[in-house]
Order: sequence, then structure tokens, then C-alpha cells
Amino acid sequence: MQNLGYTRSSHQPDHFLLTPDTFVRAALPGMRNATAIVHVGPIIRAGFTAYTVEMNPQSIFTIGALQTFLWVLDGAIIAGATRLSAGQYAYLPAGASESISSDAGARVVVIEKPYFKSAAVAPPAGFTGDERTIVPKPLLGDEALQVRVLLPDDTAFDFAVNTMTFQPGASLPMVEIHVMEHGLWMLEGEGIYRLNDHWYPVQAGDFIYMAPYCPQWFCALGKKPAKYLLYKDWNRHPFSS
Repeated sequence: MQNLGYTRSSHQPDHFLLTPDTFVRAALPGMRNATAIVHVGPIIRAGFTAYTVEMNPQSIFTIGALQTFLWVLDGAIIAGATRLSAGQYAYLPAGASESISSDAGARVVVIEKPYFKSAAVAPPAGFTGDERTIVPKPLLGDEALQVRVLLPDDTAFDFAVNTMTFQPGASLPMVEIHVMEHGLWMLEGEGIYRLNDHWYPVQAGDFIYMAPYCPQWFCALGKKPAKYLLYKDWNRHPFSS
């Protein structure tokens, strides 16, 4: 349908939806046998950069000076000395320079953000994790909506990354309007997302950006659960941003 000028993608002042038919790929500096789909960054005054790296066999890219979160969508990577496969992730602190490689190919979510120090705590150390080992918790007691918290509940971290899984028909309990901004990757399933006064059908493969104070609400549709990976800035006074 894109040949007729149609797409579900939409760019609005306080949010946008990017669908795979509109993705543009380009290699970033330091990439070999890999390309990036840059979803959001400081060019639109976002406080973080988010992109997906598509790695071919025998590929490599380098993480720079900013703190970084990596999530493996599929395939497998080597981050430092650690092998990570789908559903596994890594946090790399600011100043850590790591080469990320893949022998057979992979797709990797990358989130980069300047670190805002807090006088009360020391910056966090790097670590790796596996979503499958994290016990899900119902959101506000709703067993049909399960949250897995991927970064420790520790004020050393100035952002949070969670996965949220919605059973068919489950929805957020309210229209949220808040100071945090979001980056969101639809991992599984489909549903309806309200962003400001717009209502969007969304599905696995889509990316959504939500600016601070953008009204937001989601409901899972279809016959299987919907799941997304969600970034938000966290644990800092708004004057820090």
C-alpha cells in the first residue's frame, strides 16, 4: 500500500509512530556489515537516542561514551566477553567503550543517554540480564497486564526499561499524562494506542516516541498477547534534564 502513498506512520508535535514500511537504514560510524534504523534522538530535542541495529554475519559496531542499554531482538551478539541472545540485555555505564559483534547475525535495540549524576549515589556498574529470569508483576493488581523491570530499582539509574505484556483485551488503567518521555518497541501482538487525540492501530515491529505530557493509553487486541519494550527517564528531578 505504500506505493499508493499510504502508511500507518505518523509524525505529530508530541509523538510519532514509525512503522517498518517507512524505516530508512544507514550505517553509523564504526559499523561493519551492519546498518541502523535511527528512531529518535536529540535532533528533535529528545533526551535519549534510540535505534535498532541490524547485524549481518561477521558484523561489529562500537558503543561510545554515553551509557547504553542493549536488548537482543533476535539472533545473538557478543558484548564484551558475554554472549547474549533474544530476550537478553546489557547495561553499559557511561565511558564504557565496548565492541558489539555477531557471528551469524542479529537485531539489537540500542538506547543511549547522557548520565545525570546524583550527589546521593554512585553511578551504576555494567551488568547483563535475561528477561526470562525476572518475575513479572501485575500493574496495579491487574493480572492481565504484567510488567518486568529490567533495570534495578535503584536511584543510581537515571532511566528505566521495562517490558509490558497485555493479555487480549487488557489495557492501561488510565490515560497517562506525565513529565517522562518514552521510547517504545512493539515486540509482539497488536492493539490500539491513543497518543494525544490520535488513535493508532499498532503491531509488532512498530516504534513509538512519546514526548513529555503526551496523553497516552493502550489496549491489546487480537487473539494473542501484546508485548512492548518501554524506555522512560526516571529517578531525577526535572531540573536535571
